[in-house]
Amino acid sequence: MKSKNIYDAIVIGSGAAGIISAIISAREGKKVLLLEKLSQIASKLKATGGGRCNLTNTLSNEDFMARFGKNGRFMQDALADFNHKDLISFFKDIGVETHAPDGFRVFPLSHSSLTIIKALKDEMQRLGVKLICDEKAQEFLIHDSQITAVKTLKSTFYTSHVILATGGLGYPVLGAQGDGHSIAKDIGHTCTQLHPAMMPLKTKETWVSECRADTIAKVELRVDLKKHRKLKEKGDLIFTKTGIRGPVVLDFAREVTPLLQKYGEVPLLLNLTKGMNEEDIIKHIKREVSHNPHITFLEIVKKLLPDAISHELCKLCDINPSLTNKEVEGKNKAKLIQILAWTPLTVTSHDGFKMAMMTRGGIKLTEINPKTMQSKFIKGLYFCGEIMNLDGPCGGYNLQWSFASGALAGKLLD
Repeated sequence: MKSKNIYDAIVIGSGAAGIISAIISAREGKKVLLLEKLSQIASKLKATGGGRCNLTNTLSNEDFMARFGKNGRFMQDALADFNHKDLISFFKDIGVETHAPDGFRVFPLSHSSLTIIKALKDEMQRLGVKLICDEKAQEFLIHDSQITAVKTLKSTFYTSHVILATGGLGYPVLGAQGDGHSIAKDIGHTCTQLHPAMMPLKTKETWVSECRADTIAKVELRVDLKKHRKLKEKGDLIFTKTGIRGPVVLDFAREVTPLLQKYGEVPLLLNLTKGMNEEDIIKHIKREVSHNPHITFLEIVKKLLPDAISHELCKLCDINPSLTNKEVEGKNKAKLIQILAWTPLTVTSHDGFKMAMMTRGGIKLTEINPKTMQSKFIKGLYFCGEIMNLDGPCGGYNLQWSFASGALAGKLLD
């Protein structure tokens, strides 16, 4: 055994979670090796937020956990140890100033992920973290349920602590292949079913392709399936050539993709009119007509929605847009009022993991100690970041979780 191949900790994967875990371990005086299969570190971090790098947000720990759903409580110890304020302080200490221009999302002042990556790389270099790129972990060696080594195609590296931070399946062009899930399963861990998340969705309805010019604010999306009607999300929406995208869709995709696999298609209801119900819309029509009895029905609808969408919804209800309110047949008017309150769309497909920013699913949380991030089966094996069965919406949630879980794993607590 060559002494140069012996480390106190080996980190597999150089995303946000892996890098911070390497830094924290090195700050504790540990000899740390960071293994990355690609030719450079932080490929996915570089692309985060369109390159602007939304690091975290300003929510309290309780509100933050709630946005992750039923599994959110798993984060309690990691966030107590390293919340958004701690993350901001961490980056300030390594020379990166941050701000929250909208009072919620936190960015580096430069609004560039390159600033973040350079600071993290410099800190690892300062601490003496050994970085090896272009080398993929193939196998973990275990003796008496204790990690003893990591094997690659080229070498064997010896250690009693491994931090697995290989991420999920999102953005395969940036190296995501589910390597960590496979290795973990080989040594006895369970991985839930994996689904693409945080991505655009394709619809059966083709009229959406005529409505690509506008962003619709404060849209509410709901699943229109009997057993899943509690699933809903609110935010900005954009129609595309083949379906829908925008922040609300990216957030809601994590709920839709598993249902799509189960049912083949998923009916949605969209409130495009900022929460107006049928009664509100009827009042709106009456008010506009009282102001101008000769106003066309299209002009009435355009008071609520952009031109292209107004045209398409009128067409769906067989309404001639040039007719006045009095000239439109009652059944057509009733149908349009209903569609303005809740517009039906049917999700039929998506582009898979190649367009997914996140993965829904991962290593079962019941097999990981939330107080340490250590495996309950294998001593010395730690998990952090997206590899676990925990994912959140857009807005700095997933990066904060990666940093928090990585910081906790990096302490190598037993």
